[in-house]
Amino acid sequence: MKLAERLIGQRPTLEDVARRAGVSKSTVSRVINGEPRVREAVAERIREAVAELGYVPNQAARRLVTRRNNAVAVVVTEPQNRLFVDPYFDCLLRGIRQELVQHGAQPVLLFIEEQDDYPRVCNFLGGGHVDGALLFSLRTDDPLPDMVEEMGLPAVFGGRPGLGSGHRGDVYTYVDADNRGGAREAVRHLVSLGRKRITTITGPLDQASAMDRLDGYRDVLLDAPRQLLAEGDFTLQGGADAMAQLLDQAPDLDAVFVASDLMASGALRILRERGRTVPQDVAVVGFDDLTPIAETTDPPLTTVHQDIEEMGRLMARLLCNRTAHQSLQGDGSQGLPSVVTPTRLVLRKSA
Repeated sequence: MKLAERLIGQRPTLEDVARRAGVSKSTVSRVINGEPRVREAVAERIREAVAELGYVPNQAARRLVTRRNNAVAVVVTEPQNRLFVDPYFDCLLRGIRQELVQHGAQPVLLFIEEQDDYPRVCNFLGGGHVDGALLFSLRTDDPLPDMVEEMGLPAVFGGRPGLGSGHRGDVYTYVDADNRGGAREAVRHLVSLGRKRITTITGPLDQASAMDRLDGYRDVLLDAPRQLLAEGDFTLQGGADAMAQLLDQAPDLDAVFVASDLMASGALRILRERGRTVPQDVAVVGFDDLTPIAETTDPPLTTVHQDIEEMGRLMARLLCNRTAHQSLQGDGSQGLPSVVTPTRLVLRKSA
């Protein structure tokens, strides 16, 4: 019976597939679950029967056997609207989704915007709904690393967790860029241009990536005074506000290293409004190399490149490898080595 000939709402069963292929239900089950102990000719006959009947495996029953949900939580500790205005998150989530699809897994997006969200999210994570979690944008002393470790849920972090005192960062698996090295290269470039009053706009200093980029700036400019630094928040307006603060604190500044491209775009707007030309009066270097921003600013932005989409893929790949190990060994506590990806300076016209 062809799929189009079946009555609407009548769902084919495992028995229907077995009958159509002329084999036992257990043989059909082995083929559907990817087990190798079936002759290829028989397996092909079963696959044809599945396609003809439009059979879809019962995922609830399948979970009883495999102990897998084929779902991964993606936990973001940012306001939801950040994902729609910051291309960084779009790139990261695109990489995550592409890799999860390759592993037959579905992402489940969860947001933590305020303290009351933690119990809700943690109840979901601990409720057996997902095989693991990908977490990013964590702040120092965020409780999530401890929470997922205590519940035994496999997890991979986007960025080095900014852990407070008493925590061992090496027990967590993360994917990060060489933030400190990239910042050093950016500031050395500004020094090579002959700039003397090099300022910086940092990200929020309760995030490890922002601290690492500030440390890279300080590696080059050991004695930079406090008035050459302004803290931003990785947003367009945060970059604009920090640039205005720097111009007030250090009106003779001639360069600025900005810890993200989105903030750099805001900084360029303020420099224009204050009558400063770029790069003649003030050289500007960003961080991220987000093409929708870096190639469309006026002038185009010199910036530190990190492969954000690939970092998302690596996060998902590490997690899928870890959950596969848990499924085989019954133990999700074993971590995997963390990955730090390289960065490089991309020269455009702003510096």
